[in-house]
Amino acid sequence: MINARTMLSLAEDYLSERRALGFKLRMEGHYITAFALFADQHGHRGPLTNGVVLNWVQGQAKKATPLSWARRLGVLRPFARYLTRVDPDTEFPETAIFGRAHRRLTPHIYSEQEICDLVAAASRLTPKGGLRPATYATIFGLIAATGLRRSEALQLRYGDINLDSAVLTIRNTKFRKSRHVPMHATVVAALRRYLELRARHGALSKDSPLFLSSEGGFIAERRINKIFQKLRTKLRLAPRGGHREVRIHDLRHTFICRRVQLWHEHGADIDNRMAALSTYVGHAKISD
Repeated sequence: MINARTMLSLAEDYLSERRALGFKLRMEGHYITAFALFADQHGHRGPLTNGVVLNWVQGQAKKATPLSWARRLGVLRPFARYLTRVDPDTEFPETAIFGRAHRRLTPHIYSEQEICDLVAAASRLTPKGGLRPATYATIFGLIAATGLRRSEALQLRYGDINLDSAVLTIRNTKFRKSRHVPMHATVVAALRRYLELRARHGALSKDSPLFLSSEGGFIAERRINKIFQKLRTKLRLAPRGGHREVRIHDLRHTFICRRVQLWHEHGADIDNRMAALSTYVGHAKISD
């Protein structure tokens, strides 16, 4: 029974079970653990109740909006189903009381000048002429030119790049899929220049991080987010979409939109090309 267990221990068991099945649950794990700690710290004992769920959903969210609350409910729902197996008295709001959790907001579509300004600003980071500015300028340029996810770019290894064939290999990314990403000649040239500098900061082997952190490993997402926020503020990038701020992920949206726009201008068969584009950017299904 749940009465004899802390919510945190139940959350740990749930996450261990799901991860053993191959689910990464990075973001979901963070939120479920945060909820469990909240419930335990507030003295909740016994079966899960609507009250403790809604207190956490609405009281602990950084953004006090129905969309934010709906998304937090959506993250907790599978955990609540798991708890029902442990205790049938488990409660959870079953209706979409805050609306749909997966509402796509209009992204910011970068202008060509904004992308150039972002890459240029990154190249001016300190130390001048060092690996750090070249690394961030190359990451932002690569995402803009290929539509990679931020996490995909950060996890690239030296062995994933074939400059002679102009192809990137993206391994075990979202949905546990891998794919090959052909690159434009200008992207190959930029990566070749970066690798010349990168080679001076540590031997390159097949498994070496392509983009090296100051600690000598892969760059953490929180680190690139901090750098991007600094550059975004300096450049005064104003959002032109549904999000409150311009995001790195909007570079991916921009790549996709520009590609479709170019096809349309050249009279291409958009329906057929969309299937190829969906594969290129690693979507699970073409409707995405």
